[in-house]
Amino acid sequence: MRNVFFISLTCFFLLSNVSNAADVVPKAENKLRIIVFGAHPDDAEYKVGGTAAKWAKLGHHVKLVSVTNGDIGHWKMAGGPLAIRRKAEVKAAAKVLGVTSEVLDIHDGELLPTLENRKIITRLIREWQADIVIAHRPWDYHPDHRYVGVLVQDAAFMVTVPFFCPDIAPLKKNPVFLYSSDGFQKPYPFVPDVAVSVDDVFETKLAAIHELPSQAYEGGANGSEEQVRSIPPESNPVARKAWLKENWSRRQSAEANRHRELLVRLYGEEAGRAVKHAETFEMCEYGSRPSRDELKKLFPFFDK
Repeated sequence: MRNVFFISLTCFFLLSNVSNAADVVPKAENKLRIIVFGAHPDDAEYKVGGTAAKWAKLGHHVKLVSVTNGDIGHWKMAGGPLAIRRKAEVKAAAKVLGVTSEVLDIHDGELLPTLENRKIITRLIREWQADIVIAHRPWDYHPDHRYVGVLVQDAAFMVTVPFFCPDIAPLKKNPVFLYSSDGFQKPYPFVPDVAVSVDDVFETKLAAIHELPSQAYEGGANGSEEQVRSIPPESNPVARKAWLKENWSRRQSAEANRHRELLVRLYGEEAGRAVKHAETFEMCEYGSRPSRDELKKLFPFFDK
């Protein structure tokens, strides 16, 4: 019986690691294609969920990729059951945001910047025919975060090289590569080029994060029974969502306040000062280097 379970689980992950052709929406004129790489099943949703929802509302195509399966990202459960749970969580979150999601079958905590993984990332970017690629910066507290940044940087040139991964056609134009925000100061602090107000989709982002209970309410790998008991229980959804909103409002407001002057430059004085919640992005020097006007077309949210 045990062997049957592991065979079934292995088949599940093999299938989950193959890109679903139905997920690759045909490239349409005047519609952007954005792919976001997070290390675990929650990172892309946390860092880019609001902006992803804004793109989706305008008819653009967004894919959130979890580069590892998150199978040790909890204090109480692990392995296949946790990986299956977290895959289901990000799928539910993606439905709320109006985007596509994929979880790769790489063990949590074991991601390495290998040639094989560089090819996986390159293929995903090509398959999505990406205009924009977003990932962690390659310096971070978690090795999986760091190596996602390295792998995406390493793919930045290779996506246009015909005889690298020749089984998938190379991109004719290099995408714009961006970093999602973080608070680390060395070797240099995060300095955004784009700040996006997510006030109009803040409730949507909260609803998506609500679908990630293993992380949002149970604390993931660093949670505990005491932490779970300290927040409103699942049986009290109103209080539970209020708790989540308070925490995320504080988090996104801090990001807006840190980069207030950039918001003012992008939205204008009055609108920029009024932004309560923001997500921010730094342009990577690899890939295409858009002008400020071109960058605004890639982030078509500014009325100024």
